[in-house]
Formats: sequence, structure tokens, C-alpha cells
Amino acid sequence: MPILAAGSRKPCRSGRGFTLLELLVVLAIVAFASAGVGFAMRDGTQTRLEREALRLAALLESARVRSQVSGAPVRWRVAGNDFGFEGLVLTGQPDQDLPQAWLDPDTSARVDSTSLVQNQPAVAGQNALVLGPDPIIEPQALTLFSRSEPGKFVRLATDGVRPFAVADGAP
Repeated sequence: MPILAAGSRKPCRSGRGFTLLELLVVLAIVAFASAGVGFAMRDGTQTRLEREALRLAALLESARVRSQVSGAPVRWRVAGNDFGFEGLVLTGQPDQDLPQAWLDPDTSARVDSTSLVQNQPAVAGQNALVLGPDPIIEPQALTLFSRSEPGKFVRLATDGVRPFAVADGAP
């Protein structure tokens, strides 16, 4: 066993590998880098459609409640590249405070032609949702899709009792 003189250094242990702290730092750097790449690779079109679907679900429920309060039937209709609410009157003046356009101009919508529960076809050529004034409405669904990427879509549906929500499955 060697004896060190006062003021001398310990012998250096070279070639022994990495310390646990060094390995943890490297793993943390790799984890942050892979998370950043994963977020960067997220599909922007699908994200925009999901955001539009959540926004439209809130607008539909707002119009549904206003229809129940006023007692007047309200329809939501796709109008070319935009959409609109028909029959929404609360104070004698048409209600213009609900948006009438998509946030993303690439978005379009189609009202599904079959009922969710009964599988009966809707009225031919009808491209509208009936939102009231009854508290319980017919089951209805619509599909938001991207004009530039037709394979990307999000489906909104209600069973007539619950609010409109993003539905699982294909239209």
C-alpha cells in the first residue's frame, strides 16, 4: 500500500468510464431532443381540424341554448366555404355575434346524411343541422375536412341529448 507524502496528489484513475451523473445528463438531453422532434413532426392539418371542431362544437351548443331560450328553431348550414346560423333571433334583431367563418380557410364541412341511432337517411340535399328549440333534438353528425388533404377529417356528433363532441371512427 503506497503512502502519500504531505501535499502530494492521489494517483489518477484513468479509463474507468462515465459517472452516474454524466450518464443521467446525457439521457436527459436525449429525452428533451426526442420530445422536441416529436412535437415538430405533429401533423399541422389534423391539429387545425381538431381546433376547428372544438370551436364549432362550442358555437353549436351556444346556438342550441339560444334557440331554447328564444323558442325559435335555429339551423346551422354550410354556406360555400363558410357557415352560418339561420333563425337565431333574441331581441328582435338578427344575432350577428356568432362567427360565420372558419379560422383556417382550408377547412370545410359536410353534414352527414344518416342518423346516428336509427340509420335512416335524412332529407335529400339537406346540408344543415337543426339545433332547437326542443331540449332533445335528433341525433346529428357532421364532418370537418381539409380541402387540400381530403384524407384528413374530424367528425362532430350528438345523440340529441348530450352536446356536440368529437366522435371516434370514420364518417
